[in-house]
Amino acid sequence: MKAVQYRTVGNAPEVVEVPVPEPGPGQVLLKVTAAGLCHSDLAVMSWPQEQFPYPLPMTLGHEGVGTVAGLGSGAVGVAEGDEVAVYGPWGCGLCRACAEGRENSCPHAAGLGIMPPGLGSPGALAEYMVVDSPRHLVPLNGLDPVQAAPLTDAGLTPYHAIRASLPKLVPGSTAVVVGVGGLGHIAVQLLRALTPARVVALDVGKEKLELARAVGAHETLLSDGEAAARVRELTDGVGADVVLDFVGAEATLAVAGASVAVAGDVTVVGIGGGTLAVGFGGGLPFDVSVCAPYWGSRRELIEVLELARQGLVSSHIETFSIEDAPLAYERLHAGEVSGRAVVLPHG
Repeated sequence: MKAVQYRTVGNAPEVVEVPVPEPGPGQVLLKVTAAGLCHSDLAVMSWPQEQFPYPLPMTLGHEGVGTVAGLGSGAVGVAEGDEVAVYGPWGCGLCRACAEGRENSCPHAAGLGIMPPGLGSPGALAEYMVVDSPRHLVPLNGLDPVQAAPLTDAGLTPYHAIRASLPKLVPGSTAVVVGVGGLGHIAVQLLRALTPARVVALDVGKEKLELARAVGAHETLLSDGEAAARVRELTDGVGADVVLDFVGAEATLAVAGASVAVAGDVTVVGIGGGTLAVGFGGGLPFDVSVCAPYWGSRRELIEVLELARQGLVSSHIETFSIEDAPLAYERLHAGEVSGRAVVLPHG
């Protein structure tokens, strides 16, 4: 079968031929229908040799949906032919966090060598993939699989982040979304679906600001040195109750810190390498909470997919063949993908 692998540190990903995997005890074989590409993949492929934590070669892709094609011995709960989405942040399955469905918060996964698909384990950018347990599969129940693939991360991650701030997103509040890419354009929709807050979107690209308006942003602003002042103008000098930074660079975090209101939330979702000083007298308004969330729970993925079935959230996508996946990564790196790039391994 064809797979997209990162094979050598510092080199571009390659499309290669590898054997179709076989599911072991308790595992599930999926015929992959669609797989999303993420900036996290680019970040991983930018790490130097001395910092690279995963075995190579590694099949990429941590956003996947597919059809159950085979079951290992003892695997129950799904049947061949079921269309499912893959829940990516795999945990030990035994601790309190995992028992609550919060495998993204499992404290034992790293120590046990448990790694997410596409981020250490073989991922979804292949014609077939093995999922370690049926508990990591969520039924699509009629949802378009191509639409669903990005929701497993680009939908789940902002949903998890926004849910934590829902008590502050009351009528009359303001939420700022910094970066309207694969995650940010879904965050705008989630904010509109879940809250009465005014949604202000910031980005450096005209096309992405147009996308933000198309998916429901009340206001769009160029993300530059004047952005924070404009946010404060829109809020009568108060600032935003919640700022969600989907870039995470020094420049965007500076805007986030300068835009947030007293007792507001700054949520750093992007992995752009920036930092934000936190501490008394450190420059942030009093009582501001700063959080760096990771993915989301299985329950939250179920809820995101239900919002999509109800037509309240959708992925703006551009599709690619598996042979064109390296090109898709190039375009993603260059900022030329509007929304989410999705690979269709079987055409």
